[in-house]
Amino acid sequence: MALTLTPLTPGFVADASGLDISRPLDDAQIRAIEKAMDDYAVLVFRDQPLDQDQQIRFAKYFGPLDLGLRKVKGGAHRFDYAELADISNVTTDGEVARRDHAKIVGNIANQLWHSDSSFQRPRAKYSMLSAVVVPEDGGETEFADLRAAYDYLPDKMKASIEGLRAVHYALHSRFLLGDTDYTEAQRNAIPPVQWPLVQTDPRSGRKILFVGIHACEVVGMTLAEGRMLLLDLLEHATQREFVYRHHWRPGDLVMWDNTATLHRGRHFDFAQRRELRRATTEEVELPIEARVAA
Repeated sequence: MALTLTPLTPGFVADASGLDISRPLDDAQIRAIEKAMDDYAVLVFRDQPLDQDQQIRFAKYFGPLDLGLRKVKGGAHRFDYAELADISNVTTDGEVARRDHAKIVGNIANQLWHSDSSFQRPRAKYSMLSAVVVPEDGGETEFADLRAAYDYLPDKMKASIEGLRAVHYALHSRFLLGDTDYTEAQRNAIPPVQWPLVQTDPRSGRKILFVGIHACEVVGMTLAEGRMLLLDLLEHATQREFVYRHHWRPGDLVMWDNTATLHRGRHFDFAQRRELRRATTEEVELPIEARVAA
């Protein structure tokens, strides 16, 4: 079976078909997916419902798995694997969460433009989100192309931000939403990290404008000036011409490159059930032999 790609926007996001990702993949198939990710940064696999074991196996082909914010919060979990993030409005007892439940804060935080785990080192590379239950209306996910965002920056802005570094912190977005009930240990569980605002992807060679809601200050600038710059760059990066909106169907799996894209969930009626499962890999290179053996 061979991977077939159909672009959904020019140079960004492709429909991926021809592979059954619920089954083991070989070396050539894994490399074909990675090459497609270098080209498009987002792949949409339609009609590929996965159970938890299948999703974990697929994710492990692309690197070691990331725990993300579970390193801060921990606690009860609905899934068999701690490495599967519960992107839902459903509590651990299987009920739709009330509007004042902590799960709803997580759903709202997901509506901010971000890249997964940019607040840690190693950061996240690929995320793979599998749709189980989707609401009747709303709940789409949008993706922004940070490569195109850099390409279309004015030359003067490119020159002014070259060499600047932004600080990314895990709880910055939660604090913005009034979610501040964390112990000192939780606040320090994932120390802030710095990433250059302008990066070059080592595989594609394209330059990237690396911004997002986890970025909270710019090194060497006053807090106010740095945050204003970050807001301006985020506004630029998320213009409509750089954005694809995915309308979910049960059985969809969408895979994206967190180092080259931003994403956000869209509003939905929190009284309606929405269940998705996400596996995420760290930005660590492993030999292809090790990944296939896993």
